[in-house]
Amino acid sequence: MTDPDKPTLAVALTYEAPRAPKVVAVGRGHVGEKIIEVARASGVPLREDPVLAEVLSTVEIDREIPESLYRAVAVVIGFVLQANARR
Repeated sequence: MTDPDKPTLAVALTYEAPRAPKVVAVGRGHVGEKIIEVARASGVPLREDPVLAEVLSTVEIDREIPESLYRAVAVVIGFVLQANARR
C-alpha cells in the first residue's frame, strides 16, 4: 500500500536478453510521478514493489542491476511478460 506521506519513488528498467536488466530512470516525488505518467502513456506495465524500488534506486543510471537482484527482478520481468501477453 502506498504511503501518502512518502514521496512517490519510481524506477524504470530496460531488458534486452542476454544482458542483465538495466536501470534507465529513477525519480522521487514529482520526477517519480512523471516517470509513472510517461510509462502509463506509453503502455508500459507497472508493478508496485516499494522495497525493490528502494534497492533499485541505489543502482546508477545506465548500469546493469547487480546479480544479487536477479531473482527479484526476474519476478518483475515475468509480470511484464504476462501483462503483455494479456494485451
